[in-house]
Amino acid sequence: MVTQVVEIAEDGCYLSKYRGFMTVKREGTEVGRVPLDDITTLILSAHQIILTKTLLMALAERKTPIMTCGKNYHPLAFSLPYDTHFDQTGILWAQIECSQPLAKRMWKSVIREKILNQKTTLEYFDVSTSTLNEFNIMIKRVKSGDPENMEAQAARLYWKSLFGADFRRDRQSGAENSLLNYGYSILRAATARAVCGAGLTPALGIHHRNRKNPFALVDDLMEPYRPLVDLMVRKIRDEGAFTQELLTPEIKKELTKILDSDVQLEKGVSTVMNSLHRMAQTFVISLHEKDNKMEFPKLKAMGKLI
Repeated sequence: MVTQVVEIAEDGCYLSKYRGFMTVKREGTEVGRVPLDDITTLILSAHQIILTKTLLMALAERKTPIMTCGKNYHPLAFSLPYDTHFDQTGILWAQIECSQPLAKRMWKSVIREKILNQKTTLEYFDVSTSTLNEFNIMIKRVKSGDPENMEAQAARLYWKSLFGADFRRDRQSGAENSLLNYGYSILRAATARAVCGAGLTPALGIHHRNRKNPFALVDDLMEPYRPLVDLMVRKIRDEGAFTQELLTPEIKKELTKILDSDVQLEKGVSTVMNSLHRMAQTFVISLHEKDNKMEFPKLKAMGKLI
């Protein structure tokens, strides 16, 4: 599967469909075209952009999310197709009827995998053995529903170990945070595509319950993948790539490679994008069989990323 994250960052662009392509024009002159089938996510970060309805329909037919970014690349809105799966109504009822014990068991597996992948990220940067041992203990302490909030306890140690004692996860400030926001936005859009492609309703989460969040399930299921972004941002920082213009085209291009990175699945190595679809499919299986059958990636095989 070819994956291309397309960002429109310059004002005055006119986007339209021409045969099997999305074309981009500025002042009447074509400046680029991308095959519609290759677009994983369309990111709108410029202030003034025009899109044709024909293009919107073509992207919806391909289940391609359109993400609008606000300040500091925090996603403000998504456009997703409404009718995406032959059994969407049946899957919706399965989500509604999901029991609390099943939801808690699935959330336990989400958090265990997230903390495990955080540990793997720290291992890559040669963090002390004592710190890694603390992560091993926290992984074992994750219970159904994570009542002890091991996710937050791991996060406090994780961010300090990865970016230094003074680092704070603040969406509105800091070089690292700006890159993390952009990377998470790409990951969130790709997860949304996988969720909708599997026939799931993204507003019905298993843990996130904010009534104002139409993508609660997306935010639940993307958690184990976040360390991929963290690792890439730390590598960019260590390589001295931060500049006054933090999100340069080169850095954005590096961050979009996350979706093509290799991860380890139960039946072999695959890309992040493919593993997202597999995770969403196993979530649906879990709902139908009323048992946790979810499959998550292991970061051990991140060949392309590392």
